[in-house]
Amino acid sequence: MTGRPHNQLLQRLSAHDFELLAPHLQPVDLPPGHILHHAGDNVAAIHFPCGAALVSFAVPVEDDREVESLLVGREGAIGIPLGRGPSPAYARIIVKVGGMAQRLSLRAFEQIQQRSASLRDLFARYADCQRAQLLQTAACNAAHSIEQRAAKWIIAAQEHIGRDEIPFTHEQLAGMLGVSRSYASRVIQMLKARRILATRRGAILILDAPALQASACACSGAVKKHYGEMLGVF
Repeated sequence: MTGRPHNQLLQRLSAHDFELLAPHLQPVDLPPGHILHHAGDNVAAIHFPCGAALVSFAVPVEDDREVESLLVGREGAIGIPLGRGPSPAYARIIVKVGGMAQRLSLRAFEQIQQRSASLRDLFARYADCQRAQLLQTAACNAAHSIEQRAAKWIIAAQEHIGRDEIPFTHEQLAGMLGVSRSYASRVIQMLKARRILATRRGAILILDAPALQASACACSGAVKKHYGEMLGVF
């Protein structure tokens, strides 16, 4: 909607609900690599990524490794509480693609929720969508090949940021897949040999989007279907 930040969740709010939030929103710049929260930090604010900004949730596992479990862009928000008051972050939340965001203090959000049942309902439905995405990621990690998962993550990033040049390094893609950098590089080389991808310094370029889609699993489609049913956006 004209005059609102380029975030689909904020644009989905009714005029009344947005008027309640608007005075408390603060624009912030999210540079690439910026860490919003470390695992265990208390989350005291909600961030609404805008435009091409893209944030990931990296869950720590053994051997000092992390596995990406969730990407959040302009379709959603980071830090929406499931209960009342601050709660510790379970994952390291890091900016993958820089851009602007709107910041809302958790205290202000809790006060505003008490004044609007429709706002509470919208954010509860969004929280359900995030849970569904996490469940789908867990199933995907167990059931699908590294190549399928790599294609899925690259497509998801392209859909979030709206361009075919994805600013992911081999190391970043490896983190998203939970594999070594050398393994991720082999997968990328396989896709390059089929002329599906190309690489530039610090970026992956999609050459053949339909072929990349054919190489991916169907998990993203299932998630988008649920988002559509719950929110009508993605």
